[in-house]
Amino acid sequence: MRFLTAGESHGRGLVTIIEGFPRGVSLSEEDINLELDRRRRSYGRGRRMSIESERCEIYSGLKDGKTIGSPISIVLSNVDWQKEQAPIHVPRPGHADLPGAIKYHTNDIRDIWERASARETASRVMAGAVAKKLLKELGIKIISFTRSIGPIALEKDIEVKDTNIEKIIEESPVRCPDKNISEDMTRLIDEATEKGDTLGGVFEVIAFDVPPGIGTHTHWDRRLDGLIAQAIMSIPSVKVVEIGSGFYSSQNFGSQVLDVIRYNKNHSPWPFYRETNFAGGIEGGITNGEPIIIRGAVKPIPTLKKPLPSINLISKEETEAAVLRSDVCIVPSAGVIGEAMLAWVLADKIIEEFGGNTIEEIKSRFSQYLEYVRSL
Repeated sequence: MRFLTAGESHGRGLVTIIEGFPRGVSLSEEDINLELDRRRRSYGRGRRMSIESERCEIYSGLKDGKTIGSPISIVLSNVDWQKEQAPIHVPRPGHADLPGAIKYHTNDIRDIWERASARETASRVMAGAVAKKLLKELGIKIISFTRSIGPIALEKDIEVKDTNIEKIIEESPVRCPDKNISEDMTRLIDEATEKGDTLGGVFEVIAFDVPPGIGTHTHWDRRLDGLIAQAIMSIPSVKVVEIGSGFYSSQNFGSQVLDVIRYNKNHSPWPFYRETNFAGGIEGGITNGEPIIIRGAVKPIPTLKKPLPSINLISKEETEAAVLRSDVCIVPSAGVIGEAMLAWVLADKIIEEFGGNTIEEIKSRFSQYLEYVRSL
């Protein structure tokens, strides 16, 4: 599969086109709108998100509520779009403004600003929502939560088998499952808002019930961990991607952080298993049957209400960086985007490995593989 996106932050809208998606998967606009709404509503987002309705339209690839195998096109109209946009000549530190202006031979950074904006990630969430529908057919689930905002962090691991964990996460304004830490995070965002500043942090994404054996060790560009890392790193403002306990493992002896292999014929869901998961569910570019755990570290976004010094591209004089309406903290929303990107990579890899033009074919081959793994 592949998907393409088009559109600018303050253009008429965003477009996602998905190619190679199988026939027969149930899909509705509401499935996608649900994910768009999760991306939209979180503490620290700007006023733009209260303006946009985030209601998409599926233009093609669907009939009677199911995919038909042809390209799926989805349009998300922007309520807040501007027919005429004044040029902007002062780039923001930390954004694509200046390098983009140099690359495209322009001193108007708006053309760069509009496409490099995180608004583009709404298109990815639409593609990820479609991928999630396929994964759901195969029994694979993905969740995310906020691990830290600024220096305030959730240090403990969450109880992934808790059936209420998703509800707890979604009820938190910052998508953190610990109420006390969640409150500390919101207070820190309030402090940054008052200062005219911004905040970054870390989100965590977990995929459950992915069987062992997805991915490959045979080619560098097909390793699953590499594909996931690229997908997560491509999210605007993400500067670090960690799989499993990558940083912790690098600071300890192998005997302390390598996941010992166990075997029990009756163990669920797989007979070969680990009691720890420092590897984050991937070894040698291949899933090992444990939950896939991914973390993305997000830098503070570059549009500050009290802007940093910059340079006017025309006069070359020092001045304050440009300011438009923006967010204070996007970490909770970035987790939802991370879910979308992980869902896309996993769905694409499963279709590649098991083949089939319809969901029935894919499910049949996938089920046969699960039976094989469980019989080992």
